[in-house]
Amino acid sequence: MVTQQFSPEFRRIVSEQASIQLIAGGFIFTEGPVWNGQTGSLDWTDIIGDTIWKWVPGEGKRVVMTPTIHANGMTYDREGRLIVAGWSSRTVWRMEHDGSTTTLCSHYDGKKLNTPNDIVVKSDGAIYFTDPSGGLNLVGHQGHDLQKQIEFEGVYRFDPADSSLTLLEDNMVGPNGLCFSPDESLLYVNDSRERYIRVYDVNPDGTVSNGRTFIELSGVDLGNPDGMKVDVEGNVYCTGPGGVWIMDPTGKPLGRIGIPEQCANFAWGGADWSTLYFTARTSVYGMKLNVPGVPVFPTT
Repeated sequence: MVTQQFSPEFRRIVSEQASIQLIAGGFIFTEGPVWNGQTGSLDWTDIIGDTIWKWVPGEGKRVVMTPTIHANGMTYDREGRLIVAGWSSRTVWRMEHDGSTTTLCSHYDGKKLNTPNDIVVKSDGAIYFTDPSGGLNLVGHQGHDLQKQIEFEGVYRFDPADSSLTLLEDNMVGPNGLCFSPDESLLYVNDSRERYIRVYDVNPDGTVSNGRTFIELSGVDLGNPDGMKVDVEGNVYCTGPGGVWIMDPTGKPLGRIGIPEQCANFAWGGADWSTLYFTARTSVYGMKLNVPGVPVFPTT
């Protein structure tokens, strides 16, 4: 299966002729893809391989940083600096333009974060991230202290302007992927263990309210909610059973894209932001779609 249609609307987004192309291979566990609109390049992490990679069309892949203390999700801030969910470092950190790194946050209420997983930056510069604790139990985790100090699995907002860290949600079992609607009035967060997506209203101060179930993504096929993005029309894309699912803004499933390997995450990219790049275990793949995604900074 390359694609599977659940609704006729799906073919307006993904044509029957759409194909998946191998971008790069030979990794252990790829994650955290993000496109740089200024350089026209794709960055991603190999969590277990402990490396951040970069791929430039026509040039190939190269190492950006190793070791990374098993970095996971990544995005860019308004200044074009990589913002990283430091899975094994148990921090959120930033890569400066000179290649040095800055720790942005490591504790909440005096307690060490769990294992930051996925991350997104709002247009006002605020950083939102999920902090499940599953990484504390996985072989290969590094750190001098692997004790769980926070009793819940949280979703947070970090404000770089004053270094404040605000807890947004503490009532999920395994919060993972997150993204905003195109106008940033909604925040979507999925739960990998409970296999659902929750949606929240975003308040003027950046906090969230009115959390409710957007969709449950269950099935017998391999795959759980993990990476998640939206397109310019507000359709929601999320990994799930059997591939990457596409839902309209009401939560109606439109169809899914089958990936050659189990997909953990994906990112919009390309010159017109209409190519999806999938990080799937040992490889990175790409597929051209008919509707572009919401760009990530820097866009030009």
